[in-house]
Amino acid sequence: MVDDTSAREAPSAGIPTREALFGFIASEPKLGPTDNGGHRLYIRVGIEQSEPNGDGTFTELEPQFTDLVMFNKSAERAALKFQKGDHFIAVGRTAEHDYQGETRRQFIASRIGHDNNRTSYTVDRSRAERTMPEHDAPARAAGERDPAAVALAQREQDLAADTSPAQPAGANREAIAR
Repeated sequence: MVDDTSAREAPSAGIPTREALFGFIASEPKLGPTDNGGHRLYIRVGIEQSEPNGDGTFTELEPQFTDLVMFNKSAERAALKFQKGDHFIAVGRTAEHDYQGETRRQFIASRIGHDNNRTSYTVDRSRAERTMPEHDAPARAAGERDPAAVALAQREQDLAADTSPAQPAGANREAIAR
């Protein structure tokens, strides 16, 4: 499925977004050279389709197929990690190109990963991936309070105010905590 939502369509959201494509790899990935000496990865991918039935179930339809390409270092890494049958999620853009006199659409991926909802895998954390400070969450502005801390403080106030002599404090505290 191609998600055409983009930041330019939803500027009020303030979250930069890109197109995403998810599906399965339908052909063996092919890594080859580009005209300028780089690398190009070509993969034929399938996008599973379904339609809802009136009873809440879904009917599986024939998958749609498209081309996915990647370039340079990203292409080299993906060629080593993906094979036919893998489920993936990719970020990039859709583009048209001419191929033997025919205009085709393809998905140009800038990033690709295995779909963790459909694939079991182990993450290798042997190299330090979060060494750059810009990967950490930004500090809050002066006076801005953490919403979780505000909620916790409110809950503590409720607990302190809700103790009555008719019930032990522990019972009230346990009920409010749930």
